Amino acid sequence: MKNRINVYQICLVGLAVVLNIIGGQLALLLRLPIYLDSIGTILTGALLGPLFGMLPGLLGGVIMGMTVDIYSLYFAPVGMIVGLMAGLVFHTASDKKRWIFSSALLISLPGTVVSSVICAALFGGITSSGSAILVQLLAKTPLGLTASIIVVQAATDYLDRVISLFLALALIRVLPSEMKYRFSNKTLPHISAGK
Repeated sequence: MKNRINVYQICLVGLAVVLNIIGGQLALLLRLPIYLDSIGTILTGALLGPLFGMLPGLLGGVIMGMTVDIYSLYFAPVGMIVGLMAGLVFHTASDKKRWIFSSALLISLPGTVVSSVICAALFGGITSSGSAILVQLLAKTPLGLTASIIVVQAATDYLDRVISLFLALALIRVLPSEMKYRFSNKTLPHISAGK
């Protein structure tokens, strides 16, 4: 029988969307130059793989975009790319203790390219994020607007992914082994009451 989606996986995606929304709202409220809206996405990618990892970025972007922050809707593809990359990085890495900074770079680079294009082409560098202030400051330098957007996106995306990756790893470490096993869509082996 083919692997079917189980309740644990659906609940994890729902929890991830909530984590993304809370993190994103916190960053907007405090006007932080980072986004904090990919913690749940990275968590899902790590536990369920690249395809499931794309869902929280999409769903969170649509929900946020239709309720409190229209910019989130346009950046939903970036969240999907982050989830895809997180799933690929987690499922190909062998040593997860010393790789947080290099993994954050791998996870953030493709999304940075897409978010820079979206930010420059659609919004001229002005979004709801606290990083828009940095873009406007750098745009007055010889870098110009487009280069400023790329530099700020690269720096803030990377910092955001390092923080999100660290928090996702912390959450994974505290999850019980039984729950991690259930996320893998396998049935638990029968444990005898006498042992």
